[in-house]
Amino acid sequence: MNQTEIPMLSKSRFVAGLQCPLRLWYQCYNRELATEVSSVQRAIFDTGHEVGKLATRLHPGGILIEEDHLHHEAAMQSTMAALENRSVPAVFEGAFLYDGVRIRADIVERLDDGRWNLIEVKSSTSVKVVYLPDVAIQCHVLTGSDLAIASAGITHVNSQYVYDGQHLELESLFSFSDLTVQAINLQDQIPLKIDEFRQMLSETDPPEILPSPHCKNPYKCEFWEHCTRKKPAFWVMDLPGMTQKKFNELAELGIEDIGEIPGSFSLTRDQQRIKDCVQSGTDHISPELRDVLLAVEYPIHFLDFETVSPAVPRYPGTRPYQTIPFQWSDHVLSRDGTIEHREYLCSEDTDPREEFSSTLLAVLGSAGTIFIYTTYETRILRELAESLPPYSDQLRATLGRFKDLHALIKRYVYHREFHGSFSLKSVLPALVPSMRYDDLAIQEGSLASLEFLRMLAPDTPEKEREKIRESLLEYCAIDTMGMVKIREKLLIFSNPPS
Repeated sequence: MNQTEIPMLSKSRFVAGLQCPLRLWYQCYNRELATEVSSVQRAIFDTGHEVGKLATRLHPGGILIEEDHLHHEAAMQSTMAALENRSVPAVFEGAFLYDGVRIRADIVERLDDGRWNLIEVKSSTSVKVVYLPDVAIQCHVLTGSDLAIASAGITHVNSQYVYDGQHLELESLFSFSDLTVQAINLQDQIPLKIDEFRQMLSETDPPEILPSPHCKNPYKCEFWEHCTRKKPAFWVMDLPGMTQKKFNELAELGIEDIGEIPGSFSLTRDQQRIKDCVQSGTDHISPELRDVLLAVEYPIHFLDFETVSPAVPRYPGTRPYQTIPFQWSDHVLSRDGTIEHREYLCSEDTDPREEFSSTLLAVLGSAGTIFIYTTYETRILRELAESLPPYSDQLRATLGRFKDLHALIKRYVYHREFHGSFSLKSVLPALVPSMRYDDLAIQEGSLASLEFLRMLAPDTPEKEREKIRESLLEYCAIDTMGMVKIREKLLIFSNPPS
């Protein structure tokens, strides 16, 4: 079908097209094919909006253009009125249209000489390469709209800012990175890309682009599930460390299935192990694993933490995105085979770190191997030791007792149903099919963080708070019981026949 009217570009569509023209096509013509935005992704957007609102307070007297993206023409009229009013020092969410591209600029700041500063606000703590095209396309549109741009750059969060618990010092919370020169250097390329995208969107059929590592760089494409729905069960993209170069080499050979990779093809040790398992139809258990799993001191602890990292510091003495632990779960296996479960969950909107540490140290005691999954927990304990001097020695003393189950599995085990992932969410259902996350209200750590904050929110009804609390306890407990069961199952698998 001919495209009678080419859809208008926006700065987000422009950046999407740079990642993949097919992504841009789907955004314009087949939006319904996108995977539904997750609660976690929605929270990331909300964080961006929260940070963006705070950044506007750096420009008192500025005017917000309130019309939404569905009313761009009306928003442009409001923007023009604000720009023409010389008493307005800054315009927030200003709407512009030029060269078939419409944008909403986070902040345009008026200078005394009639020029403007373009300020894009990001909730990250540094400037990323992917931000540059975002700024460059806005410069193209603003310049074409007869605004003289003095500077263009990114206002982002300063990770070194320490909140005093009283007042947010916005000048210290935010940093500005000037990208004017880099944005100017891209201006000659912008019109060429716009023409390229327009030509692509005028075609009858979408571009033929195969899913590959580019689909996750710099962001995972929202059409990933659609584009990969017909791929083999053991697709070559399951191989960890799959580069674009190696993927292209396999594509040139016409190979999509791991089981079809020839023996002469160069693979890493881990990739070769996965290929061998897929081709043989068997799983890999190294004979050394059993001795490692048995080299323990009782009682054996299986420990997991849940944490939150707010962009805007919440408690005195904390920094933006500082990791704050609020929950732990510990399943304790005694020598006689009995298992006891202990847990902690902060229930008040106060800094939980001291109570978290004191309750944890009380159950860990001074003896016993502590199984964790990845070294995340050790990092948290080191940070707690630095920030809580009274508990420092005790916290550091536990570190020598840790044994990383994730590292052991990655070194000694491969099950075909891992599909290249060694995360607990992949390993547990593969090794212990009776234990799955599918039926849980909370199924991942990022969602646990969001639900914790929702539990603390003053407008959350008490009944809903209790429901969230139960879901958090259930989720964290399955992680630690899952480790118990994984170790148990691996000991059975690695037991040599008598």
